[in-house]
Amino acid sequence: MESYASGMKRCLMLFALLMMATGICITSQAADTEPTDPSEAPVYILPIREDIMPPLTYLVRRGVKEAIASNAQCLIIDMETNGGRVDVTEEIIQLINRFEGRKITYINAKAFSAGAFISVATQEIYMSPVSVIGAAAPIMLSPGGGAGEMPDTMEVKMTSGISALIRATAEQNGHDPMVVDAMIDKSKELTKDGVILSEKGQILTLTNTEAEKTYGDPPSPLLSKGTVASLDDLIVQLGYGEAPIRSIEPTGAEQVGTWINKFSSILLILGILGVYLEFKTPGFGLPGILGLTAFAIYFLGGYVAGLSGLEWAALFVLGLFLLIIELFFIPGTMIVGLIGAGLMLWSLLMGLVDLDPTVPVWHIPSAAQFKYPLQVLGTSILGSAICIVLLSTILPKTTFYGQLISATTSGEQSVVTREKEEKSMMGCEGVSVSTLRPGGKGEFDGKLLDVITDGDMISSGKRIRIVGFSAHDAIVEEVKS
Repeated sequence: MESYASGMKRCLMLFALLMMATGICITSQAADTEPTDPSEAPVYILPIREDIMPPLTYLVRRGVKEAIASNAQCLIIDMETNGGRVDVTEEIIQLINRFEGRKITYINAKAFSAGAFISVATQEIYMSPVSVIGAAAPIMLSPGGGAGEMPDTMEVKMTSGISALIRATAEQNGHDPMVVDAMIDKSKELTKDGVILSEKGQILTLTNTEAEKTYGDPPSPLLSKGTVASLDDLIVQLGYGEAPIRSIEPTGAEQVGTWINKFSSILLILGILGVYLEFKTPGFGLPGILGLTAFAIYFLGGYVAGLSGLEWAALFVLGLFLLIIELFFIPGTMIVGLIGAGLMLWSLLMGLVDLDPTVPVWHIPSAAQFKYPLQVLGTSILGSAICIVLLSTILPKTTFYGQLISATTSGEQSVVTREKEEKSMMGCEGVSVSTLRPGGKGEFDGKLLDVITDGDMISSGKRIRIVGFSAHDAIVEEVKS
């Protein structure tokens, strides 16, 4: 038992040190990005140069958080896209709204569909020569990946919902909501100064010269504040020629993060099962390695996605340490184990909570921020409970279980030796060192064992006798005086 505990301690120490060292490195790098002088605050360039799909949210989240942490003067979206998914577009708009500074879109060639939606989420829009914006009517993707025919009822419903959302976004940022509406709803006609710009049955698409044309009294641009030859020229024109320029570059890690977070529940289930099997088998072997690896990948996914920092991984390891101390060194105290379990659950939950970098670590997230993490954690706990019940009833009866035990002992204890030890301990009497409900800890000749009753609860400090073994738990009964 002592070699098992020390093996677990060594592995977890290395894991914790790795996590905390990485976290310190990342924290120090983040601290270096903050300007000491407000006049030296950077301008962030956030490229949206691909279809609006889930991996892009990670890039945008990372860029917005870096801009907020660096007290950036301005966030410029470098836009060139054919559009994409509406749900992803809504999430990106929410992310951009977090940045409270000056927000600008520079349309590089085209901003169709979802690109037009995101553009009006900024206060200013500039366009490059021979660029276009518009054609934002919702479409339905066919199974082959192309645009499919959308039923009339569905089209009306989707158009109405999207149109209302984007009109509100446009109006909030000082854009004409009727212009945006004409890009979405083909049943709307757009007229300015008596000129029909978009007839009913058509979807509005504007060139750079059309978008910057002025209408009304006093005259104001239709949508764009002007045509600028390049992004570099725009930065100079906006007065940021001397400011540090930081461009958020997409990485392959964002794509990896997409896949990791899709399987967050499965990773948690694997992690919980790995730790459960590790506690049920002697030595430190395959289940523990797989369990810790699954948890590490889970936290890595949250970090890559820009949801959380690695401080939650360190908190998880701390909770696991406390739980091991409770089980192997001070059994029966309960409070240490409960604190450890609480820290582990909290860290798993916070690993998927999306917080702004300006929010303190001890800040309690809102109910909306907890919604997705609670779904993942709830699914994982339920799935783990089902798997543990199945494993505890079926696995001990299989030949694989004996092989698993042999593989995880790392030469410390063979199955045959274990069986001989169990046989020699039959009838041994000891003392319960924790309340058995029905499981807990018992001490026999100075050796701590995992014990379980047939269902009766036995208080701490009672004389107990070993009457059998179930898997690796000794079955005990109370010794009546």
